[in-house]
Amino acid sequence: MAVAAVMAVVTGLTAAPAVHASPSAEEALRWTPCDDPEKPGAECATLSVPVDWAHPGGPRLDLAVARRKATDPGARVGAMVFGPGGPGDSGVEMVVRHVSRFSPEVRRRFDIVSFDPRGVGAGNPVICSGALLAERPSPELKSQADFDATMAYNRRLRADCRARTGPVFDHLDTAQTVRDVDALRAALGERKLTFHGSSYGTLLGAQYAETYPRRVRAMVLESVMDHSVRATGGFLRAEAATAEDSFQEFVKWCDGAAACALHGRDVRAVWQGLLARAGRGELADPAEPGTSLSSSDLVNKIAFRKFYTADYAGLATAIAGMEASRPLPASPTSIAPLPPATPVFCSDWHLPVRDYEEYASLVTLMNTTAPDLPYLLPVHMTAACLGAPTANPQHRLEAYGAPPILVSNALHDPATGYPWAVSVARQLGRSGVLLTYEGHGHGSVTSGPCMEDAVDGYLTDLTVPPRGTSCPAVPS
Repeated sequence: MAVAAVMAVVTGLTAAPAVHASPSAEEALRWTPCDDPEKPGAECATLSVPVDWAHPGGPRLDLAVARRKATDPGARVGAMVFGPGGPGDSGVEMVVRHVSRFSPEVRRRFDIVSFDPRGVGAGNPVICSGALLAERPSPELKSQADFDATMAYNRRLRADCRARTGPVFDHLDTAQTVRDVDALRAALGERKLTFHGSSYGTLLGAQYAETYPRRVRAMVLESVMDHSVRATGGFLRAEAATAEDSFQEFVKWCDGAAACALHGRDVRAVWQGLLARAGRGELADPAEPGTSLSSSDLVNKIAFRKFYTADYAGLATAIAGMEASRPLPASPTSIAPLPPATPVFCSDWHLPVRDYEEYASLVTLMNTTAPDLPYLLPVHMTAACLGAPTANPQHRLEAYGAPPILVSNALHDPATGYPWAVSVARQLGRSGVLLTYEGHGHGSVTSGPCMEDAVDGYLTDLTVPPRGTSCPAVPS
């Protein structure tokens, strides 16, 4: 597999004669139409930032930036910067192709601006050998020898990725990206930042508020990461619990909905049967006929993705179809590649594991917490980060002096559990305002008129919802 097929082409690194602390919009961002005839109207630019903000006079990199101007220039409030999730999501892609993700009122009143974070997309992406990536060991470690082999593989992969990616590989953490966002704010000509972070982008927003509390105008943190969770076991247990909650909600829906393709059946028994077939390499991948689907991919690619959008009907139909499919001859299954921005995650999360014995206990903890969803993605990420240095480890959030920050979360979010949102709102103290969506899915700010009106009013007019505000679930 060619390296270029694994990641996007790296942007150039150039030496800069000087660093501009507050570049003007004319100096830093030169907007031209984005090259996407199917989704016209977006403008693209590049923002030059230091590879390492601790040495601003050193090498630089270009971050890809995109914007769509406010649809009602006469009512324009300013620019709103979107912090993409993942890690690994492209903010440029969001602005260019998926701007409908934002409410009509936000699009009317704000220029919607986002970027590809360092290590992602066109933001000097991480590049690694495709052949080496294909050798990734299974996270289903069986012995200390497997544990040692994974540690050795991780060292080889980091060295390869570092050599191919360049100096930015060692400066991918969110603390560096916070400085990039402040440079973007200055380049946009905004005295204070209006920000909407989603999922992993909430870590970016929270740390921006911590670093520059008095430069925040308004900030929405949607589907919230809690970066104060320090213990590896605590992190994995929380992730397993929120995923299992979504599975239980799916089963509950199926029991009560005649439209469910599995209505009247023992949904868990059907699902466990599929997991067993996948474990033997006998379950056909519906997306790739003739190839087998691993139990891990059944959990992470099929179920978990449906939970993100609370598409319970779609999941039930997919399960029924796979159950009815002809078994394949038993064969070994491959492991899906991890997100390309795994080094970003490793730079932000210190999740140490001493040895195989501790690793096995953590896997048991996750599988006990989420018995229907073995080998969830967080344990894959933990295995991929074994031995990796962490530049921006977990810590309690302190954003003294920040204005009210809106923390939004669904009660039944499969990836960022509601307890994390409660925790982050508490860490923000007087600044934290929790907005609860009483429904399902990953993402909530446009889930019905109650949520949309609360968020729109806050962003546009700085009207803060009353503390304790909850919005009813919207039928999917």
